[in-house]
Amino acid sequence: MNEGQRPRYLTVAEVAQDMRVSTMTVYRLIKSGELGAVRVGKSYRIRVADLDKFLDSRYVESETGS
Repeated sequence: MNEGQRPRYLTVAEVAQDMRVSTMTVYRLIKSGELGAVRVGKSYRIRVADLDKFLDSRYVESETGS
C-alpha cells in the first residue's frame, strides 16, 4: 500500500456477494476469527486485503491423476 493510501473496506453483504455465500456464513467466519473484520457500531467492515488473505489461505490445487 502506498503511503497515505487508506485500505478499502467492504460490507458483510458485499463480501457475501463476492464469495457467493450467505451473509450468515460471513458472520460465522468473522466470529470464528477466520476472517478479519473491524466493528463499526453494530456493523462489520472487512478490509479487501483481509478477504484476499482469507481466500488465498483456502486455495486448493486440483488433484489430477495423470
